[in-house]
Amino acid sequence: MTPAGSLLAAHDLRKTYGSTPALDGASFSVHPGEVVAVMGPSGSGKSTLLHCLAGIITPDSGTITYAGRELSAMSDADRSALRRSDFGFVFQFGQLVPELTCVENVALPLRLNGTRRKDAERTALAWMERLEVDDIGAKRPGEVSGGQGQRVAVARALAASPKVIFADEPTGALDSLNGERVMQLLTEAARSANVAVVLVTHEARVAAYSDRDVTVRDGRARDLEHAV
Repeated sequence: MTPAGSLLAAHDLRKTYGSTPALDGASFSVHPGEVVAVMGPSGSGKSTLLHCLAGIITPDSGTITYAGRELSAMSDADRSALRRSDFGFVFQFGQLVPELTCVENVALPLRLNGTRRKDAERTALAWMERLEVDDIGAKRPGEVSGGQGQRVAVARALAASPKVIFADEPTGALDSLNGERVMQLLTEAARSANVAVVLVTHEARVAAYSDRDVTVRDGRARDLEHAV
């Protein structure tokens, strides 16, 4: 059953690699504008859960519903289109395209969706300004610091007006100061735009920016409400 008001929900997900279960009955939900931290030790299944929720991999069984649509009933092409139009991604090492400038990287999702270059780069620069990196738009990823590059990655994730951002260890390659600033900017920007964030992390200081924790252990997910 899909929890009332949820934008994205999974029920009883199971995924096995060979004889090793990565997910063993995991359930999850996130509401519009909500930031949910997915926590757990290495090998617990948290990244597998994120990849299933994003439609990158298909669970062996269970259901995933996004905005009333079941992902398993969609074709590969439709899931790819959904990821371009409704989902944004932030990874541990940014995964920016090294041959493009920073502003071109941020504009890339818009360009892939058919937006004209001038309009895409105007939107990209606006998001870069919000993420405090508009002064490095003409530089390439190899010419900026790790903290700056990760802010560019966050701007790219937000530029195409997604409904959900999937962030997999987004501060894992940063020092604590840069990590804190990236999380502050990511969560502030997402909440102001009513974008849901699914955040995979093993760090309590990063999870503290979320509205709710989901702990994954041995392939099962358990919600932990933040104390008020």
